[in-house]
Amino acid sequence: MNSTVSTPIAATSESLLASPYEQPNGAYDEAFDLNRMARPQWQAILECIKGLGTEGMQDRHRRAQRILRDDGATYNLKNDPLSPNVWALDILPNTISAAEWQTLELALAQRSTLFDLIYKDLYGEQRLLKEGIVPSEIILSHPGFLRRCHGIDLPGVKHLTFHAVDLVRDQAGQFVAIGDRTQAPSGAGYALENRTVVSRVLPSLFRDSHTLRLARFFQTIRDTLSNLANRITDAPRIVVLTPGAYSSTYFEHAYLANHLGYPLVQGGDLTIRNGKVWMKSLAGLSQVDVIVRRMDDAFCDQAELRSDSMLGVPGLLEVARQGNVVIANPLGSGILETPALLSFLPQISEFLMNETLMLPSVTSKWCGNPNDLALVLDNLKDWIIKPAFRGVNSQSIYGHSLDLEGLKNAKETILRNPAAYVAQSYIPGSHTPIWENETLRARPCILRAFTVASEEGYCVMPGGLTRVADSSVESIVTKLSGSRSKDTWVLSDEPELNQDISVSSLQTIQAQVTNLPSRVIENLFWFGRYAERAEMSLRLMRTTFKQLNGIDHFPTESREILLSALSEITGCLPGFQDNDELIQNPSNELASLVIDEQRTGSIKSNLQLMLSCGEQVKEMLSADTRIILNELRDHIHSLERAYINGLPSVPEESLDSLVTTLLALSGLNHESMLRGMDWMFQEIGRRTERALLTAKLLKATLSQPLPSLQQQQILESVLLSVEALISFRRRYRTQARVSFGLDLLMIDRTNPRSLIYQVEQLRKYLNELPHSQQASLGLSPENRLIIKSLNDIQLADLESLAQIDETTQSRQALEDLMTQITDQLEQLTTIISDKYFDHTAGPQQLIKSKWKNDV
Repeated sequence: MNSTVSTPIAATSESLLASPYEQPNGAYDEAFDLNRMARPQWQAILECIKGLGTEGMQDRHRRAQRILRDDGATYNLKNDPLSPNVWALDILPNTISAAEWQTLELALAQRSTLFDLIYKDLYGEQRLLKEGIVPSEIILSHPGFLRRCHGIDLPGVKHLTFHAVDLVRDQAGQFVAIGDRTQAPSGAGYALENRTVVSRVLPSLFRDSHTLRLARFFQTIRDTLSNLANRITDAPRIVVLTPGAYSSTYFEHAYLANHLGYPLVQGGDLTIRNGKVWMKSLAGLSQVDVIVRRMDDAFCDQAELRSDSMLGVPGLLEVARQGNVVIANPLGSGILETPALLSFLPQISEFLMNETLMLPSVTSKWCGNPNDLALVLDNLKDWIIKPAFRGVNSQSIYGHSLDLEGLKNAKETILRNPAAYVAQSYIPGSHTPIWENETLRARPCILRAFTVASEEGYCVMPGGLTRVADSSVESIVTKLSGSRSKDTWVLSDEPELNQDISVSSLQTIQAQVTNLPSRVIENLFWFGRYAERAEMSLRLMRTTFKQLNGIDHFPTESREILLSALSEITGCLPGFQDNDELIQNPSNELASLVIDEQRTGSIKSNLQLMLSCGEQVKEMLSADTRIILNELRDHIHSLERAYINGLPSVPEESLDSLVTTLLALSGLNHESMLRGMDWMFQEIGRRTERALLTAKLLKATLSQPLPSLQQQQILESVLLSVEALISFRRRYRTQARVSFGLDLLMIDRTNPRSLIYQVEQLRKYLNELPHSQQASLGLSPENRLIIKSLNDIQLADLESLAQIDETTQSRQALEDLMTQITDQLEQLTTIISDKYFDHTAGPQQLIKSKWKNDV
């Protein structure tokens, strides 16, 4: 395998205009010519590196990583909200001169035009097949060719809205296309994020380099998508359809949706009614006119495509056939990604456009052709073997890396079904400098370029997404997850003129902001609930540690009540309740309640669930919120380290940072979020959970009478856990009576943690929620419950609640009242859930893929 022999030199040792590493073997060097002198477009970058020095570069690298993490830029989340994979970025940009770019830009636009014509032909007249330009077997046997899409009347001159091309340079520096992405081309959002980060950490270099900006490309996307629905409506509703939060590229979906100003939806957020697509939201059903899909063809419609898909919208294809929704890219475009087409692309170009391709493709041989098959098998070491039908688990075979046994096995594999394979010549990726381990090193790279249809033809993103291998041993960059990325700069000779950006669609976008999918508000509702659960558990746990390890004696009766209350609040039952052994030796159970993520109700479990809800609605979170959530993740990891050997010596201190971070999150939401439905439901979740937990805490701690000293200890513990102890002492001095505590914790409207405060806030929010026009006469069920709870609290006689029932030897009235309020609040959450959240079962499998047709 070709590789680079690197002898890296520290960036500050001498001028970097001479290469600090040797010429790559058999590959083009992006930064240095054959004389090992810097190419013109790289000179400013290399001088910048020298000027910053090692420490300066390291500082810029750390800042870039921090920005990426704060932005929530991830790839391949691994279903772990605590440790998402942060997007890998090298801060040194890859550069292309303006003169070279002009030629490449024209070639990319021509290629996109050609692929658009191929799509139109394959799903229209099929002249390519009839005239024998493309063998029918390549198309008709390909699972990506959707016969159900044949003859669909699509709007616009161009049917292929988005197109991405993977490019490498050959040894002479000529760009060569090695693949095309036409279903849901990914990477444009990451390219924009890369540009945002690099321009912030190297602002002077970016400004002085006259780099072509990306704004026009993304504005063209908005204009094109709006124009697609012209025949449907003058004010189209456009949505971005994502597979969900655990898609490896979910960050990009959310980032693009926010940048373009479109709602981000999942399949469950959409439904088909009366031959149209509708988005389910708080305001009811809203018609969707354009869908920007970020998933492959087969998963988009369970009714006509993959029956086992859980991601799409059943019936979507039929609505598209009727012309009532536009899908970008159109369904069926996956056939264009087959590498077998590259074998015939020059002939296709001459046939459909009467033009010679400006951008050459990698030499490709379809093994279904006997002559090509013989050529490939005779020289297998010179080829890369790719499946003609690209799938999720499809693997390429790199002939140059195989031994004799591997070559034999590869030949046997190909011969079993030659038509299923394509051979491509091996082109080592060009090498570009990266900053690694405080020095410059060379790594092979690949460029993904992007185009979008426009009224004039195709608009090309000036730059693109450069990916570089993580190892110098690898000469081909095969996937995003095994590589890092670079910003790609197209350098102009003079500053780019400012361009006017159309604002004609802003009014429509603003009018749609508050129309949120039901799934979004449900996740925000639970985000608030889990945050409150975690905070209340943390506060009570911290108080428990202080009391158990305090200088004052904490009697057994007080210990039993406080520990049992902790089990009640966390929901980890039976726990300490009626377990004398655990009460006497509580360390292991307390450590489990803090750190055992597998235990539902533990502090770590609640925090993980809160972070998971946040990932589901990443597009709704502000930059400051993401920063706080990252701090929370750091504190959770610190907590794990502190508890690695069980309960630490001073356990309450390890919880302080978590409480502070949750308070910062609550304060940010209260002070910075717009009072829309997203904020409203998050607040409803928080207030409901706080009311429930407060009622449970009062019942668990104060309903059982104790001697005066122990009673005072428990009352003060409760007050301390809700940050009300100082206020209580100022108001009542040394009179630690239960009725006084109930006054502060139940009916004091000035206490933002009192029970009545939560219920009154809930009543206020419920009155501001949208109501159905078919609502029943009189009060709604949720309002009845909230008013009843409010009356129960206001009419309570605190002295009577504090009295001990002679029959039960407990404060039975207090216990009954708290039980009643808890039941009513739980009923309230059920009603809110049924009324405002979408509980329609997810897409169902209409037919088992393994069923056989025995008819």
